[in-house]
Amino acid sequence: MNIPVDMGWLEAALLAVVRATAFIVIAPPFSYNAIPLRIKGMLALGLGIAVTNRVAVGHVVSETGPFVAAVVLEIIVGAALGFLVYLVFAAVQSAGSLIDLFGGFSMAQAFDPQSMVNGAQFTKLFQMTTLALLFASDGYQLIIDGLARSFGAIPIGGGIDLTHPVAAVVGAVTEMFLAAVQIAGPLMVVLFLADAGLGLLTRVAPALNAFALGFPLKIMLTLSLGGLVVMALGPVVASLVTTAMTQLTAVISHGG
Repeated sequence: MNIPVDMGWLEAALLAVVRATAFIVIAPPFSYNAIPLRIKGMLALGLGIAVTNRVAVGHVVSETGPFVAAVVLEIIVGAALGFLVYLVFAAVQSAGSLIDLFGGFSMAQAFDPQSMVNGAQFTKLFQMTTLALLFASDGYQLIIDGLARSFGAIPIGGGIDLTHPVAAVVGAVTEMFLAAVQIAGPLMVVLFLADAGLGLLTRVAPALNAFALGFPLKIMLTLSLGGLVVMALGPVVASLVTTAMTQLTAVISHGG
């Protein structure tokens, strides 16, 4: 029995799966370690095969050396796009770190091997809330759509001009810090005013030892107002998904 195999289609499928795998390993919410590796592998394989019929048109079978170089280029492209998405959503995690720092929770930080995050309570809470909102609001579908568009703009094995991704990463880092301050800003102001008020109270009545009461007061304020910040994460995550898609679209359009 003779089974014909289209080597051009098979090679294109392998390169597409490599890019999808590199993207899924880094980009949230798929990078979360609680998702089994076989699920990530099946998702990458499915995405790669789904776009193969489009990217395999006119693809010529390469020799061993050019094929290895194409695999490396696909890893770079997928990792660059995934890291760009990661930077956008790192703003929520950074906001949680700021709240932990100003609220006094940073002394109880620990490393979470599932999310690969070293932080305290609000850092982990914001991380988990963002992941839940991405799946609940179908935001992950927009991220997958951005990956699928990259195959049309950046041919497989063609590489990418790193000038535009680097510029996009620099802009994303700036926006990440700005978004983190905007998310945690109101609570940070309240905690700063609480510290300032305790400092003035200590100067007026040194015998009260106001700073000994400061820790439970700041914990109460952080827990009370932190819930309001968590409730406001829905629109924030929706805005971050839009920002991530804008960044991906800009890099893809220049990369082609």
